[in-house]
Amino acid sequence: MTSKFGIGVILSILLLLPWSARSQVNISLGPHLGIQKSPGAENPNYLVGATMRLKLMSVLGAEGDIGYRQEKFGTDVLTVKQWPVTVTALLYPLPILYGGIGAGWYFTTLDYADRFNQTGYADETSTKTGWHLAAGVEFPPLSSVKVFGDIRWVFLDYKFKELPQAVLDGADANFYSINVGVLFRL
Repeated sequence: MTSKFGIGVILSILLLLPWSARSQVNISLGPHLGIQKSPGAENPNYLVGATMRLKLMSVLGAEGDIGYRQEKFGTDVLTVKQWPVTVTALLYPLPILYGGIGAGWYFTTLDYADRFNQTGYADETSTKTGWHLAAGVEFPPLSSVKVFGDIRWVFLDYKFKELPQAVLDGADANFYSINVGVLFRL
């Protein structure tokens, strides 16, 4: 339902734009790859996904994104698997430079190690809302195929279970990611 809301917002913006502005709307779609790290995670991990961007005006854009990522905490005690669906408002102070702020729905599975499952710690799947900030570059600015790169800071507030011997001590769900992608104009 929340992803339908995000799509509805983007379509409403397009419908409310004057006809002359709509003809200038630039829609692009493409894959992205990234590397991400939470402060409490064992190692950096890769993420993969798809990005759709709408350039509404020369200084204003919107982005929709879906991806997959996972990371391990506490020497393989917990594996967090996530499918984030995000929307971002983009501001272009220069044709190749952008900043953004957005929200996301993080469909998450907390997968505890078997030794903890056997002692009563059940795996759980939930949806969490978070927000993010982004800064990046997109070039060339007037092409039908663009390359982008950005860094994103994502703020979530998961409550990990208390495990014996504080195996998740200091685990934090906030993370940053460094992403690169290719966009093809539709």
